[in-house]
Amino acid sequence: MKKLMIVLLVAIGCQQVFAQASTWKHGSHSYTQKGTLTADKYDRAATGTVTFTNVPSDYKEFEALYQQFLGKTPHGTAALMVMAMEMYGRNPQEGERCIRLINYPTNVSSVLPRLKDKLQAKADDSYGQRYLPAAVLKGATPQNGYAPSLPYTVEMKASVNKHQELQFSGEGTVMYLYVMGKGWDTEQRSVEIILEPESQLYKVFNCPSLYTGCKRIRGKWAGLK
Repeated sequence: MKKLMIVLLVAIGCQQVFAQASTWKHGSHSYTQKGTLTADKYDRAATGTVTFTNVPSDYKEFEALYQQFLGKTPHGTAALMVMAMEMYGRNPQEGERCIRLINYPTNVSSVLPRLKDKLQAKADDSYGQRYLPAAVLKGATPQNGYAPSLPYTVEMKASVNKHQELQFSGEGTVMYLYVMGKGWDTEQRSVEIILEPESQLYKVFNCPSLYTGCKRIRGKWAGLK
């Protein structure tokens, strides 16, 4: 049995940086993150990776995952948005709770209408794309029916845009990152993450690239675990 190495680097202020692989488990579900993305400082070479065996089963698991583990990093929070989108596709009421939990208030009103159109569309609605959350998972392409590699992996890297301090609506440091995905011609999907003063948890500030329609599927989507 392979020994699971869990490395937690020292906290920077109230932020934690999981530069090496660290794992959190909930029952049989396993979530691992590593990376150097942080609101503490801008680093163009910073990257982040989140792998997971399953999408959270319900809001209770999602909330614990956010508060205890993935919400402590920008890349973990971005990956949670992908999971929340999939949960919305399965159960709109529960998925909405997840989205409200991890999103800055102004982003919630932008996200929910688009997800309803894309993920809750009728089977004969050509605008609907139930497979959209899978389009950023490693190994998923329109050619293979958006069937990602296992375990599921979300890969991210720093944007060319440097951090900014929020000035017009509340306070906080907004950072920009790219979520990589093969579902679009532009594989770098821009996501904005915010860390508010005195908070230990990041939130999604803006993410239209994640719910912008991806390339149409070829074949039938098998779903996610």
